[in-house]
Amino acid sequence: MNKIINSLYKNNAAIYRGFLFIITAFFIVYLLPKGGKFRYDYSPGKPWSYNNLYAPFDFATQKTKDEISEEINQIKSSVQQYFLYDVEVPEYTKNNFITAVNTLQVSDSLSESDVKKLRNKGVAVIRKIYEFGFIDEVSKGKVNKSPTIILRKSNEISNIPFSKLIQSKDILSIIVNELSVLKKDYGRDFVIKKLSEILEPNVTFDEEFSQKELNQALKDISYTKGKINKDELIIQKGDIVEGENLNKLDSLREASKSQIWTKSNYNWLVFGYTILVSLALLMLLLFLHRYRKEIFDNNSKITFIYSNILLMIFVQTLLVKYNPDYLYVIPLTILPIVLKAFFDARLGLFTHILTVLLLGFIVPNSFEFIYLHIIAGIVAVLSTSELYKRASLFISVAQITFIYMLTYFAFSIIKEGNVSSIKGIYFGLFAMNGLLSFLAVFFIYFYEKVFGLVSDVTLLELSNTNSPLLRELNEKAPGTFQHSIQVANLAEAAANEIGANSMLVRTGALYHDIGKMVNPKYFTENQITGVNPHNDLSPKDSAHIILNHVIKGIEIAKKNNLPDRIIDFIRTHHGTSLVYYFYKKEQENNPDVEVDEKKFRYQGPIPFSKETAILMICDAAEAASKSLKKPSAQSIDELIDKVVEGQKNMNQFINSDITFREIEKIKKVIKSKLMNIYHLRVEYPE
Repeated sequence: MNKIINSLYKNNAAIYRGFLFIITAFFIVYLLPKGGKFRYDYSPGKPWSYNNLYAPFDFATQKTKDEISEEINQIKSSVQQYFLYDVEVPEYTKNNFITAVNTLQVSDSLSESDVKKLRNKGVAVIRKIYEFGFIDEVSKGKVNKSPTIILRKSNEISNIPFSKLIQSKDILSIIVNELSVLKKDYGRDFVIKKLSEILEPNVTFDEEFSQKELNQALKDISYTKGKINKDELIIQKGDIVEGENLNKLDSLREASKSQIWTKSNYNWLVFGYTILVSLALLMLLLFLHRYRKEIFDNNSKITFIYSNILLMIFVQTLLVKYNPDYLYVIPLTILPIVLKAFFDARLGLFTHILTVLLLGFIVPNSFEFIYLHIIAGIVAVLSTSELYKRASLFISVAQITFIYMLTYFAFSIIKEGNVSSIKGIYFGLFAMNGLLSFLAVFFIYFYEKVFGLVSDVTLLELSNTNSPLLRELNEKAPGTFQHSIQVANLAEAAANEIGANSMLVRTGALYHDIGKMVNPKYFTENQITGVNPHNDLSPKDSAHIILNHVIKGIEIAKKNNLPDRIIDFIRTHHGTSLVYYFYKKEQENNPDVEVDEKKFRYQGPIPFSKETAILMICDAAEAASKSLKKPSAQSIDELIDKVVEGQKNMNQFINSDITFREIEKIKKVIKSKLMNIYHLRVEYPE
């Protein structure tokens, strides 16, 4: 049992990677569409490149989108609509009118019989207008082309011609015509005016009942228009895929999905998907193991990469499920931009390509989708650099958006043969894609906090010499601060020379000696008074203070929340080298005693990247150059060679993936920079 537990403990990293691999593969397979893939690829307007195709089984031919759309429009324009008749409005209007007429004064010109006649005639007009109903203008605008409507009057329902309904434009003419038998006088004018004021619509559109009627009619639509029998010829080799041929192929493709994705072979299809998804994820793991070993050994970074792949696939799947028309809105180029910001361009592009290939199972027109996004991903990797510069991301996004539009334009011309069929909405979608790509800045910030990663933006902020920690270093150990700046300049130039991350190594150099703030006077660069406190200490105690500046630096860095990648420079800048001066002094003081070398050696680890190796070389070279009493081109040249050869002999670079050729380039840069610092020139022979 103990052996099993010990084995699990020793291999916990590998077990976690395996578990992460399985979980990621499971979720991706789960997100894949539940349908088989049609075995033939074809494009509208192109010749059929396969052999004659015969129907493998009976299937129905589907109506085209245009046919279905036309049928729906016909139904909407002809389906009967419901209108609601308000029975209270006519009664209310009649009472209002009678009350108004009763207020008329009986005079010489208007007798009681005249008032009664006016009242009766007005009531007759009201009855005529409300016989079938007076429709309001809003409801009138919702009437379709059907000649009849269904009128709901209390509990009665009746079909009437729409023309029977009175409209606002007809009211005045009806009133005038009906009252034309009356003589023109004050009473007639009063009735016309009053009726015009009090008559109001009482027929409104019944939204609920009309929608139910429309839904029922739409449910009855048939989406098929014919049948293809088994072994019937569908298309011959060389025929153009258009018209009825295209419709038959589309119908066969849809029918094939339902034929393939059945319960009997569901497990086989899932098994096939699992193999393909696992291969893609395995390729990524093999790439990391072969070319990015430091990432492969870091489970947090692998989790970060896998979670980003899963996020992109999840978001794209949701969009395809709910509205595939907006397929290109999702900014997949965020993935390579983010990965390049934290790692490198090669890993970003490799991961992006695998993600796009997996999305090919989900999206329609998979070849076009894959081509578009791979080209855009390449442009993103090539154009996105130095994200800490404000204009950099804007320029990159503009280039990516342009490439999207240009590639889509080319695809449209190939498929349609002209530019008239290009859908302008896609250019808007690509523009929206570009705007959403700026979310990369948010994701970079978010991932820095969650996964402890470091981007160029953070490095730029940390390299500001006015930051609190560097200001404190300048105040407590000004000599160390100046030394750090000189080392940062050397390291940045060396990194640029061999193609390493110059921003990272510069920032690491600025912080590599912050541990000297604890005991600044014990380091020569800070001894401005000429008093050396080491004179009062034993070599062993002096060495302990010197060695301890690495540990103290790590503690200070963690206390100030510096990223792990910066702490790595503090931890490795002396590797496992000796504090040689005090080691030799201890040997001189105790010639008969074997000196314990461990007490005079840094704990390490040795540099494990090009950047940390560059810092080790530049730190040692800059410090050693201060010991030259009369620096010359020759003495600097010999000194740098001696320093680097000593580090090589102590095997300080065996884990740093740096070549001898790159080391020689670094030495050349350091020599040139130091000669410029000391204002030296190469001595020419006489």
